[in-house]
Amino acid sequence: MKISDDIHNYYEKLVMHHFATAKFDEKYDSDFIADLTCVVLNQLPTRYIRHEVDMAFYLPASERFEMESNVKKAISKALEFMQTQRVQSE
Repeated sequence: MKISDDIHNYYEKLVMHHFATAKFDEKYDSDFIADLTCVVLNQLPTRYIRHEVDMAFYLPASERFEMESNVKKAISKALEFMQTQRVQSE
């Protein structure tokens, strides 16, 4: 059995949206962003979806706010961790 290609973790979209909004591609190189993405997503629960419309329609505003807040906290912690690791390796 093959899992469909359109099944994905909704948190991936939220993280990528935040990276784009914060213009991380202008601040960090692609290797740093790839590592940062892994560190961020490993802090967050998974929320698998098949269709974006399902999340837009069925997700209560309070849960959406909580998910956004969790992403921001995870990114902040991951940036701190990554920058600390970068300094220690120099």
